[in-house]
Amino acid sequence: MVSAAEQLVSNLNFAAFAKADELKKRIWFTLGALIIYRLGTYIPIPGINPEALADVFRQQQSGILGMFNMFSGGAVGRMAIFALNIMPYISASIIIQLLTTVSPHLEQLKKEGEQGRRQINQYTRYGTVFLATLQGYGIAVGLEGAGNVVLDPGAFFRITTVITLVGGTVFLMWLGEQITARGVGNGISLIIFAGIIAELPSALVGTLELGRQGALSGGLIVILLVMAIAVIGVIVFMERAQRRLLVQYPKRQTGNSMAQGDSSHLPLKLNSAGVIPPIFASSLLLLPITVANFSAGQGPEWLTSVTAMLGRGQPLYILIYVSLIIFFAFFYTAIVFNPKDTAENLKKYGGFLPGIRPGERTAEYIDYVLTRITTLGALYLAAVCVLPEILISNAGVPFYFGGTSLLIVVSVTMDTVAQVQSHLLAHQYEGLIKRAKLRGARRR
Repeated sequence: MVSAAEQLVSNLNFAAFAKADELKKRIWFTLGALIIYRLGTYIPIPGINPEALADVFRQQQSGILGMFNMFSGGAVGRMAIFALNIMPYISASIIIQLLTTVSPHLEQLKKEGEQGRRQINQYTRYGTVFLATLQGYGIAVGLEGAGNVVLDPGAFFRITTVITLVGGTVFLMWLGEQITARGVGNGISLIIFAGIIAELPSALVGTLELGRQGALSGGLIVILLVMAIAVIGVIVFMERAQRRLLVQYPKRQTGNSMAQGDSSHLPLKLNSAGVIPPIFASSLLLLPITVANFSAGQGPEWLTSVTAMLGRGQPLYILIYVSLIIFFAFFYTAIVFNPKDTAENLKKYGGFLPGIRPGERTAEYIDYVLTRITTLGALYLAAVCVLPEILISNAGVPFYFGGTSLLIVVSVTMDTVAQVQSHLLAHQYEGLIKRAKLRGARRR
């Protein structure tokens, strides 16, 4: 027999969407916020020579600047007010979550519910301002040492650049929080998603232009497109993959009757870390290359040697890249999912895994299963990210076809569609309740 939830899902169509006024308001708010973000990526910071900046960026876009430019929707290449994008906020969030595991104060705040979460968010905002200030100052110093990019270098330029970039990051942080609260989807993820999607058409045109000029063969372009579609299919499958543990609840005495025991499932995602491991692995690996590029070959000899060995497509680069992805996948999974807390919650509500003793043994079993599926998830992330890196280095494929960008685009799209479906389901439930009340009133 079809359940009520399945009946509601089968009835979701454009007619139901047209009647969901609250959902349409949320979607329009989200689109408006993203348009404001895109407009800000074209407003340059004061005191920059655009022609000289374009020449410098063309030489250094294979480094960490290329990664930031992808996430910022081209704002780094134009050195706009949103050049730092939302990356300082993401870094601050990860740092705070890492500190939660070693700081008793933060761990206690995490357990205090909504009040503790607000305090942790406040610490994250402070950390965002601090990191944005450091990165803004580093960008200002780097621009001054990159030739004729800065029209009037000096203390005034550094101060105005830091204030402008920090203000842009704080505004994007606020805008992302507003999208999450009043729009559809996760605001921070949607801002990064919008930046990648905005630059994707130019990357496709550039690829086709390379094919027309003979730099890329037509067969390679076709293989690239087919591979991109296949990678997207693999990402969708793996991101939806779960290991469900059966949870049993004992029989309960209700009055004079005995209620049957219920059963449910504890879902464990194959990739609990999401896109965090590739982002941090790429940033750490590309940092030496960027430092060497800013020094214009005048840095120490050991830095030049490390840069050569960590070139894109080199064996050492691929080995360290895979190792960092696997490390961050396990580390971040351990932060977001605690088997001991899950086992304690199951024991508190009378649930147990069949054949496993409640309490410590249940936590050990959940940790064992989670370790096995996280291994598969980490290998999947490494494969998706390394294969495009090889194509980028050996075939001159545009940077936007990287595995990290595909992961972000597909994951954010899936999450946003799921939230839209949730709003439509809630709207249909409200309609059913209203109709039931009207029928009851008519009968009375």
